[in-house]
Amino acid sequence: MTERQPVAARARHATWALTALAAAAAFAAAAQEPRGIMGINGTWERYPSIASGLGRDAAAPAVPAPVPDPPLKPEYFAEWRANAERASELSRQGLPPPDLGSACLPQGMPGMMTTLFPMEVLVTPGQVTIIQEAFNQVRRIRLDEGLVAAEDAEPRFSGHSVGRWEDETLLVETVGVKDYVRFRNVPHSMNMHIVERIRLVDRDYMENVVTVTDPEYLTAPWTWKWMYRRWPGYELQEYVCEDNRYDPGLDYQRLQVEPGQ
Repeated sequence: MTERQPVAARARHATWALTALAAAAAFAAAAQEPRGIMGINGTWERYPSIASGLGRDAAAPAVPAPVPDPPLKPEYFAEWRANAERASELSRQGLPPPDLGSACLPQGMPGMMTTLFPMEVLVTPGQVTIIQEAFNQVRRIRLDEGLVAAEDAEPRFSGHSVGRWEDETLLVETVGVKDYVRFRNVPHSMNMHIVERIRLVDRDYMENVVTVTDPEYLTAPWTWKWMYRRWPGYELQEYVCEDNRYDPGLDYQRLQVEPGQ
């Protein structure tokens, strides 16, 4: 008995030591992990928005500036402006301007990130998944992978997205967006490149700085900021396009959207 007691004690001490080392390793890993990586999990709405009824908090971040006009080349800008003015006139008449939604098609990138409907962000190993309530759109951002060349990318509504964490900012690059997927009716080529910098401003607000480049259509990078507010307890609903009005006489690949949306 006298010889077994020290052995049992040493075994217990070894077990405690291994447990302590494991806990210390987990704590160190958590300390090194960017705080934003799990913080972006959850359901978000566009900010500012009255959809949730939460109202404007006096301590909330400043409202971002409207999306600026695109720096289109002159040969494209005049037509874009004319289409935008026509869309504005239709809106003033109470008529919906034709867009992808009118054809029961998803917004795609970057339009789906406007979050006119709520979105859910899920962080899992190797991937950030964004689920947009509108049209049940799902976007997968592969982490720490190489970006496919634009000419090799299979055209998709949401394109091909890869991301990496730079401190507490998720840097996302996207290529391969179908060339008839338009945001604000701005034309683009299959070489369009979208960069997003997504980060938490604080616990309840998240910003997304978007920059679009496309040498074929744009004279300079097109940059703006979107903001999102956390919507605790909201559960995404099913959104199926069943009742949208569709006029076969309209050309839905020539999108006409209200400026500033």
